[in-house]
Amino acid sequence: ISSMKNSIFWLPKLSHCNHVSVLSPQICKKDFEGFKKLFHRFLQVKGPSVEWPKINRPPEDSIQPYEKIREKGLPENVANSLNKLVVVKLNGGLGTSMGCKGPKSLISVRNENTFLDLTVQQIEHLNKTYNTDVPLVLMNSFNTDEDTRKILQKYTHHRVKIHTFNQSRYPRINKESLLPVAKDMGLVGESADGWYPPGHGDIYASFYNSGLLEQLIAEGKEYIFVSNIDNLGATVDLHILNHLVSQPNGKRCEFIMEVTDKTRADVKGGTLIQYEGKLRLLEIAQVPKAHVDEFKSVSKFKIFNTNNLWISLAAIKRLQEQNAMDMEIIVNPKTLNGGLNVIQLETAVGAAIKCFDNALGINVPRSRFLPVKTTSDLLLVMSNLYSLEAGSLTMSEKREFPTTPHVKLGSSFTKVQEYLIRFESIPDMLELDHLTVSGDVTFGKNVSLKGTVIIIANHGDRIDIPAGSMLENKIVSGNLRILDH
Repeated sequence: ISSMKNSIFWLPKLSHCNHVSVLSPQICKKDFEGFKKLFHRFLQVKGPSVEWPKINRPPEDSIQPYEKIREKGLPENVANSLNKLVVVKLNGGLGTSMGCKGPKSLISVRNENTFLDLTVQQIEHLNKTYNTDVPLVLMNSFNTDEDTRKILQKYTHHRVKIHTFNQSRYPRINKESLLPVAKDMGLVGESADGWYPPGHGDIYASFYNSGLLEQLIAEGKEYIFVSNIDNLGATVDLHILNHLVSQPNGKRCEFIMEVTDKTRADVKGGTLIQYEGKLRLLEIAQVPKAHVDEFKSVSKFKIFNTNNLWISLAAIKRLQEQNAMDMEIIVNPKTLNGGLNVIQLETAVGAAIKCFDNALGINVPRSRFLPVKTTSDLLLVMSNLYSLEAGSLTMSEKREFPTTPHVKLGSSFTKVQEYLIRFESIPDMLELDHLTVSGDVTFGKNVSLKGTVIIIANHGDRIDIPAGSMLENKIVSGNLRILDH
């Protein structure tokens, strides 16, 4: 208990922000107030945040099929709706899991275009097509802010207004003592590991605290469309936007979560449930251990959250001012480089769904969920499975199946730099169902992959797939070297 008290008393000592010139004392103070609230709640909460017997399936009308929304058609004045919209991209993540330094949004994903390039192209295309003014807002973290701001200069002549604001910065907590690891406010040296951005649920407080929320409301904006910047399927959907703005005032929907059908690859994704009369997001971290298998089953929980969200700006303002934004705490354990075990207290943006009025799920096509988390995902979006137009990727009409192939690249492909060296050109994958590659494997130019292809180079062996090869329902193993001559 004394360590808990110490943890709380520690906060005001650092709230003067003596060591950092880039953060204003006001921002630091708000960060610490936010952390203090989260930490207090963490100390008070005992046991799982849901009681399993109380979980019910959502009522039929609370998750609408996308087709039903689309059937309404579009009004003539699409521009009126678009002028009420702001696109927000969650841009706090680094590309470390793919072996890259700096913001993940600056990784090239298609024809030398980065995630950020594609996003800007999409919004610029909307603004030019409909003669509108849809701004782009990036929620950066202290990890990505500086590099992102530098790159934004290249878009000054594009028809998109770009704003940024920063996620909060919270101290990591020693798992044993529950004391903060950071010794000062610095982000270099010993204290660099002491801080973390507290998950995308922080968007509500940091957006509000930045003053940008107020500014956008004053400009006549009513809704934000929020998504992860690495989800290449998360484009502005005019039918969903029209559904939002065409609701009668008393029934105005304040929050829409796009969900999509779960496959075996999505068993860990959060799902929508009915709980104590409210629509609520259930994440795997909240599930009691005894029920994890049930949660993962595709039969009971059929849909998962894509993290594409449409949210009312006025409602965010109201809930922030009433201190009524309630999100479950996610306790994220980490081990720092020196072996120290710490915890990060985080929240998820979708968890706030229960706080908003007339919240709704829309079951969208899988094409709206195209995240690039690994080089296996990157291979799919770089291939001829997709065509690129105005920043948007669409599945090629030449592909006969609506689903993407299952691709699993081994550890030799984990880092983007290594992955790129191993492909002289991206293979033709239009007729591919499944690809597994393991070990030291390289691909020559103009390789074609069809059906199920498994390529395994054992330890010490190397396989070079010759240029122009066509592999259909093949297993390749052993040692295959193509010598230069």
